[in-house]
Amino acid sequence: MELCDALQILAALVSSLLSLVLMVAHVSATKMPNLHREKEEKYFENARGEKEAFPSIHDTPTKELSVVVPSYNEEERLSLMMDEALEYLEKRQTQSPSFTYEVIVVDDGSKDQTSKVALRYSKQYGSDKVRVLTLVKNRGKGGAVRMGVLSSRGKQILMADADGATKFEDLHKVENSLKTLQPWPDQMAIACGSRAHLESTSIAERSVFRTFLMYGFHFLVWFLCVRGVRDTQCGFKLLTRKAALLTFTALHIDRWAFDVELLYIAQCLKIPIVEVAVNWTEIEGSKLVPFWSWLQMGRDLIFIRLRYLTRAWKIEPLEKNN
Repeated sequence: MELCDALQILAALVSSLLSLVLMVAHVSATKMPNLHREKEEKYFENARGEKEAFPSIHDTPTKELSVVVPSYNEEERLSLMMDEALEYLEKRQTQSPSFTYEVIVVDDGSKDQTSKVALRYSKQYGSDKVRVLTLVKNRGKGGAVRMGVLSSRGKQILMADADGATKFEDLHKVENSLKTLQPWPDQMAIACGSRAHLESTSIAERSVFRTFLMYGFHFLVWFLCVRGVRDTQCGFKLLTRKAALLTFTALHIDRWAFDVELLYIAQCLKIPIVEVAVNWTEIEGSKLVPFWSWLQMGRDLIFIRLRYLTRAWKIEPLEKNN
């Protein structure tokens, strides 16, 4: 009898705790995505050193590809990535003049010379090809990518990390994978670069604690939000313009777990997603802080699920979006 009483008390406590978490998740939710931008964030510096207004993702596309590069304190690592990316893009344009592109470097409120480094490329290649969006204050990686996507001109939009961990030439793999999803329903599709094939090697090089955190995060992603995508966090993702428009204008998470919410929204809208293996190398200088960043991501995953469950956050049906 005492054991039954103890179990009933425990069940009541767990139920109360879950109810409290559910209530906190709902009440603390910011109902609308943060699409606001400061006045300074609406402009980029053109080749004449003048301020020119960014376009909108709602506009008709005028480029084949937009590359959005979120950058926070990337003064040291950005050049290597930009050199590799622009060499690939320029070579491709030479071979196929109909191919047009732009690179949007989003300086996420950096405290170093990230914008200055990026502006050198804008002056070298012209502001039609390289634009710098400097955010007034740090938003987080998700917020930075969102601002870049909303300012893009491409028919397809690529997210690419500033550290250059993914080889840029793998873009053709991601593009080919996107094509396998054709015909795209409502012109929407997403191709995700993946490091899942490297997992066994990375486990051998990681500590037991970091491996435990990694598996715990993967389980939470699978259990709460996204199934069918093994690596949600690789920063090399290609979206059709309409897929980017519908997912990023609905995105709430501004920091590390934004990829998970992005794919959760996509799956709710029945946007087809494909995953493709890419070459990836760990680069020193990661902004991910062991344990604390994982803890933040775990909290965000729980809140993503609970806030959509309680309708604090809503995904409009595709018919209404259209």
